[in-house]
Formats: sequence, structure tokens, C-alpha cells
Amino acid sequence: MRMNGKVVLITGAAGTIGGAIAQMIEREGGRALRTDLPAHKGQDYALDVTSEENWQQVAEAISRQHGVLDGLVNSAGIASLGTIESEDFASYRKTMAVNVDGTYLGCKYAMPLLKMRGGSIVNLSSVSGLVAGHNLASYNASKGAVRLLSKSVALYGARLKPPVRCNSMHPTFVEGAMVEAMLANVKSRDAARERMTADVPLARFAMPEEVANLAVFLLGDESAFITGAEIPIDGGLTAH
Repeated sequence: MRMNGKVVLITGAAGTIGGAIAQMIEREGGRALRTDLPAHKGQDYALDVTSEENWQQVAEAISRQHGVLDGLVNSAGIASLGTIESEDFASYRKTMAVNVDGTYLGCKYAMPLLKMRGGSIVNLSSVSGLVAGHNLASYNASKGAVRLLSKSVALYGARLKPPVRCNSMHPTFVEGAMVEAMLANVKSRDAARERMTADVPLARFAMPEEVANLAVFLLGDESAFITGAEIPIDGGLTAH
């Protein structure tokens, strides 16, 4: 019961990774506060991560109802395919708004609650925040920004007493809705999957539970001396 008594806010909880993390937190004895867009049912709070006003409302509600936070997982994110020439500016701005602004606002408005008794922030970046692709212009930019934002937040949080830790996770393709959406319009799913795993030494996609296990470790007391880290969970892809 590594999360016993801990209260953790999760964005993008209706997604594959966010949902798996929420379930793992509860399995380990914690309280997962699920947030996502209003269209997704079963959430504790409706939250558009790009809206500062919405973040303020959710933070105030958590303060009233729970009084404190022990953890934050910024899992909300979108992927966009496009080169620097082919992708339109509107798509770029939307990707940056969700992936970067949403993470920034989450860290900003959760911090007053987290620093009351110390806590941990886990930001979902991507292997695409470490290595680039020719057709991932906005996605690379956004996930690279999350990586360095996390380090800045970690340095600030380390000055607090008690401290607030912050780390970024960098998964490669994860079995679930986002991968399925990418495979929906290809001619051969098997061929596409083979291409997508070609650079992964373990020759497969990550499982949601594997990403959730790392998140819970970073949220819990076992990782008390880990902050400002960028942790790949990529089957060895970035070892090349």
C-alpha cells in the first residue's frame, strides 16, 4: 500500500495512461482525483487543462473538499503529426496549449496545495521529448518543453520546506487509444506496428500498467531523493 493516505490529482484520467495511473494509485491505497474534459463521464472534476479559470476552480474545490494534495499527475496530452511545412499553425498552437500550457497551469495551481505537507509532481512527456521525428514538429516541441519545465519546477520545489518533487516520464508508444487512433487509417496494421517498434530493442509497445507502475513509484516515498529527473520508459529506444 505505497500510496496509503495520499491524495493525487490526475489530468487526462479518461485516457489510457491517466486511467491506468488512477487505478494503480487506488490499488496501492491512495485517493485518485480524476479530471478530464466534461464529455468524459466518471470524473471527479471536469477540467479543460488549457483554461486557467477552470484550473482555479478545480484547485479551490479540492482545497475545500480535501484540504491538501500529495501528488499531481499531468497526463492530459494530444499528439499531432506534421512536418514544419505541412502542419498548420492552428494545430501547432492546440498541441502546445494542451501539452505545455496544461502542464504549466497544473503545476502552478496544484503547488499551493502540494507544498502544505510536501508532495510529488509527475509530468507525462514522451520519448519524443528526448528524440525527434521529421513529422512530429509540434509534438516534439511540446514534449521537449514539458521536460525542461519539469526541471524548473523541481528546482523551485526543492527550495520549499517540506519540498515538492517534480519528474518527467518519457514513454514510447503505449498500447491503447492513442496508438489505435494512429493505426486506424493505415493499410496494414501489422506492417505499421512493425515499423513503429523497429527502433525499440524490446520490440514491443509499452503496457499502460508499466507506465503506471513508474508513476506510482515517483509519487511515493520510495523515490524521496529523486527530483528533476527525466525517466525514459521506452524499451531501450534512447539507448541507441
